[in-house]
Amino acid sequence: MKSFGLILVLCASLASAHYTFPSLVVGGKTSAAWQYVRETNNYNSQAPVTDVTSADFRCYDSATNPTTSTVTIAAGSQLGIECDNTIYHPGVVNVYMAKAPSSVTGWAGDGAVWFKVYQISAVTNGGTSISWPAQNLPGVTFTIPKNLPTGQYLVRIEAIALHTASTYGGAQFYISCGQLNVTGGGSGKPGPLVSIPGVYTGYEPGILININYPIPKNYTQPGPAVWSG
Repeated sequence: MKSFGLILVLCASLASAHYTFPSLVVGGKTSAAWQYVRETNNYNSQAPVTDVTSADFRCYDSATNPTTSTVTIAAGSQLGIECDNTIYHPGVVNVYMAKAPSSVTGWAGDGAVWFKVYQISAVTNGGTSISWPAQNLPGVTFTIPKNLPTGQYLVRIEAIALHTASTYGGAQFYISCGQLNVTGGGSGKPGPLVSIPGVYTGYEPGILININYPIPKNYTQPGPAVWSG
């Protein structure tokens, strides 16, 4: 019985270490869970995606086939993406956006349409230590580029947990996609454009990495450069 109890405690501990990103923050107001974010397959389990080639690597919603509302936000204003826990694990964050041809509702985000708008990387000092500014954050906040063209967009967050990333497929991706209607935009040309899945092979030095020993001398953020507009 003691062993069984210990197993339950360990399982609960592991579950509490996982997370989703179900809410957006617009105008300082946090939305209800899944109000503007497509409900992910792990909305209950909180289990991550580990296969960067799978269709679920985009928005992780194959099982839920979700519908959600679209929130209006002005270009140049701040957008928050909130976690239901904290970003528990050591790792990094990337935020991508993709412009829908018309309405974002029901749009899958196929093809080379995604561009990076924000990232949180690691801090290194030549092999003495490595730290993770994203770890334990309750969410991320960034500015929608002022020069982003007006239109409807998917916004996709990926928090990449690297504590078990020393073998292929060990990195854990915590993903969600929200729906935005961006107003007051400009004439910028976002890029470079990438496909998701397709943006990673899983062998990138920032994804397949032992963060514990030896301590990495530097860290290479996976994905394209950030487009700031």
